[in-house]
Amino acid sequence: MDTTDHILIVDDDRGIRELIAGYLEKNAIRVSLAANGRQMRAVLESGAPDLIVLDLMMPGEDGLVLCRELRAGKFRAVPVLMLTARNEEADRILGLEMGADDYLPKPFAVRELLARIRSVLRRARMLPPGMQVDESVQMLSFGDWRLDTTARHLLDAEGTMVALSGAEYRLLRVFLDNPQRVLTRDQLLNLTQGRQADQFDRSIDLMVSRLRQRLRDVAREPRYIKTLRSEGYVFSAGVSVIADAP
Repeated sequence: MDTTDHILIVDDDRGIRELIAGYLEKNAIRVSLAANGRQMRAVLESGAPDLIVLDLMMPGEDGLVLCRELRAGKFRAVPVLMLTARNEEADRILGLEMGADDYLPKPFAVRELLARIRSVLRRARMLPPGMQVDESVQMLSFGDWRLDTTARHLLDAEGTMVALSGAEYRLLRVFLDNPQRVLTRDQLLNLTQGRQADQFDRSIDLMVSRLRQRLRDVAREPRYIKTLRSEGYVFSAGVSVIADAP
């Protein structure tokens, strides 16, 4: 039997949990359910799911608190799709700032949720399309940093590890494989999230801001990621490849 994807749904609304679970199971996806953070942790004790669908608005520990916890622990690489109660920019910004890989406003069609889940899983399992990557590469070096492409984390000049979320890793990898090249917001959004930006979409700007924080890069005098007004971003540092040692 083929291995099926395992999705963990965390939502305090029983009706929504059961609606999503029923539809995903009909599409050959294994589902675990949790109504709160305590139940989520209990599910995670048995192993990491392939993706977590996490409701933003929950009593007690809300989705932002739980997403922050996930990104700070051993499940930081598990993709998170955030469900927001309103289609407001503030909700999207908060979710993305906490490290969510994508978001979907309520109410939503379960068919669209399934499409988003599959898109996030594809992005998590493969590099963005069009990127030329040498599979022998284990390290990319730039400035004071090295990127471990196997463990997907950063190492600073002292060798201290800086963990990256899946979205942060994909964005950094796009920049490192396209140094000195101007990349528009639409290009970055398409390469990292597989979708087009709407008129007020600020998700890429937020991800760039988060990545700059990881790199300790100052936006006013950037060493690595420069903003080009009305054009996009450019990774200005030189990048060198450290191939697998014999």
